[in-house]
Amino acid sequence: MGSVVHTVWETRPVTTKLFTDGGARGNPGPAAFGYVLESEDGTVLAAEGEAIGVATNNVAEYRALLAGLARAVELGLDEIEVVSDSELLVKQMRGEYRVKNAALRELSLEAARLARQVGRVTYTAVRREHNELADRLVNEALDRASL
Repeated sequence: MGSVVHTVWETRPVTTKLFTDGGARGNPGPAAFGYVLESEDGTVLAAEGEAIGVATNNVAEYRALLAGLARAVELGLDEIEVVSDSELLVKQMRGEYRVKNAALRELSLEAARLARQVGRVTYTAVRREHNELADRLVNEALDRASL
């Protein structure tokens, strides 16, 4: 009798990091967002910085999240770790804080819808210095918009 060999291929989902940042010069004031999608090995898959007109810091933070999640959906990514220096955004998206502001509530609902399309999304709060590239994209977009 022959033996049967079963080969099990173990696949581990690849986690892509989505660094997001938003800012306003004044609150509200001229605002912009930035995001960077980075693979596990540090390869930048996508990055964008865009001015969004007059908005609050928190609206800009959510707009960064929305743009980054939308790009992750376009790229077919299925596991994302969102890294943000906005503790408010992170805690609201984790469900630890209620979203009381009506404008932010709409943005958070849209972000949750996009996160469901991605599949698995986790949220991590970091200090600003650990979010340098996204922060730089915000400032570059604001500088371009003020010319």
